[in-house]
Amino acid sequence: MDFEIRKVRTAQGPVKLSRERAAYSRLMQQGHSNAEACRIVGIDARTGRKWLHGRSADRQQKAAPPIRMVVPPSGVFRHLSEDERIHIADRLREKATVRAIAAELGRSPSTVSREIRRNRTDGTRGQWHYRPHAAQARADARRPRPKPRKILQNPGLRDAVQAMLDEKWSPEQICQALRAQFPDRPEMHVVHETVYQALYIQGRGQLRRELADALRSGRARRRPQRQANARQPRFSAPMVMISDRPAEVEDRAVPGHWEGDLIIGKDGKSAIGTLVERATRYVMLLHLPGDHGAEAVRDALAATVQILPAHLTRSLTWDQGSEMARHGEFTLATDIPVYFCDPASPWQRGSNENTNGLLRQYFPKGTDLSVHSPEHLVAVADQLNRRPRKTLGWETPAERLHKLLAA
Repeated sequence: MDFEIRKVRTAQGPVKLSRERAAYSRLMQQGHSNAEACRIVGIDARTGRKWLHGRSADRQQKAAPPIRMVVPPSGVFRHLSEDERIHIADRLREKATVRAIAAELGRSPSTVSREIRRNRTDGTRGQWHYRPHAAQARADARRPRPKPRKILQNPGLRDAVQAMLDEKWSPEQICQALRAQFPDRPEMHVVHETVYQALYIQGRGQLRRELADALRSGRARRRPQRQANARQPRFSAPMVMISDRPAEVEDRAVPGHWEGDLIIGKDGKSAIGTLVERATRYVMLLHLPGDHGAEAVRDALAATVQILPAHLTRSLTWDQGSEMARHGEFTLATDIPVYFCDPASPWQRGSNENTNGLLRQYFPKGTDLSVHSPEHLVAVADQLNRRPRKTLGWETPAERLHKLLAA
């Protein structure tokens, strides 16, 4: 289609060629050359080259202070427009900073920085140029959905991933192994999320569905996880989190701070409560023969701590298990504050977790724990408390606690 916008071909002074520039941009996107687009629009080829590389249209505009575009905030338009990309290129030519450009566009600095990094044109000798029309074309090419999956497009990559999954490797191990085996072939590199999506997303035809059985989770579909900041309160009584625990608890210098948990028996029908004193590693066990619900755990805890002197009952740290739903009543009855660990953070009760591992020698997993009498629990705890501990300088927990009581 041959047409001309400018009928008057003489110099027009400092006139903004907005209509001509828009028409030039459309023609360039349609595949016309710079010379052909300039001829159709009716501008000099040098002006077109300046627009192509993000420079101002005429010398008078270039000498004037840079024009600040008035662009709506980034919350209005998700994607950068072509006018915004032209403005970025103009300001980069003027050596403006990324933060200054972002402020002028009403965008985040990371948005502008990412746009420059992703859509720039690399030149020779390590130099690069940001050309707005080329950047717009790249962005448009990436936008169509759905995109072809990397594993689907590369049979060699698919076979390599399948072979490693057959060896029961995790997706993260596969990711690292591919980078080590093919360091100079980026087409053979994937991130672990790519492998998970190839397994979990139905209808992709990328990896055999039965390979999902090789995952350690054994799940054939993804299980959604609730974000930590979206969790609902677990108990009616407000929890005091471990971050609010006194500093003296952390350094283990002051005795009387305990960690607690349950070890569960076969089919979750039986349990034994465990208490570990942080400074001495002294162990006490709770007898829960018929029930390990909130009321039973509350009563067993209250009965157990009553035999301790007051200076050895300063606090209790527990996880967010449902057995502690009556923690408020326990605190009211014993005057012992309860602090709760963060979700999925067993290391915050390290001493208790270690002790639970030792107790599994006496109470194996998958066995009925209700058959153990209170006397047997006392004997097991006594045997652990008489065992020398490296962390105590090879003293036993019983010896360390006896020194505290004597003092």
